[in-house]
Amino acid sequence: MSLAEQTREPCRGGVPPLTTTEIAPLAEQLPSWEVIEGHHLRREYRFDDFKQALAFVNAVGAEAEAQGHHPDLELAWGKVGVRLYTHKIDGLARADFIMAARIEGLFEGGSAGAASA
Repeated sequence: MSLAEQTREPCRGGVPPLTTTEIAPLAEQLPSWEVIEGHHLRREYRFDDFKQALAFVNAVGAEAEAQGHHPDLELAWGKVGVRLYTHKIDGLARADFIMAARIEGLFEGGSAGAASA
């Protein structure tokens, strides 16, 4: 089952963040995303204009609400930056990779009129 097809489990806190060894196979499934210092995931998406970037932010926001997992989003003309990590554990959890895969699906599905990665 792909990451995007999985359901994220709510973080209870008190569990350790993923280790480098645990992160590696998950990161391989998301080659467009960067793992930053083993702490968070980062990706920038490019669009033809502000309207498309805003539509993507809105689509990501709707998915974040549905999943109960909220990324940090940075909107600018023609681009959207996304940063994911689990605040309760101050690091990466499997849920972050699941959410990243779902966001990737929104972009690839063209739900916001994506231009290019």
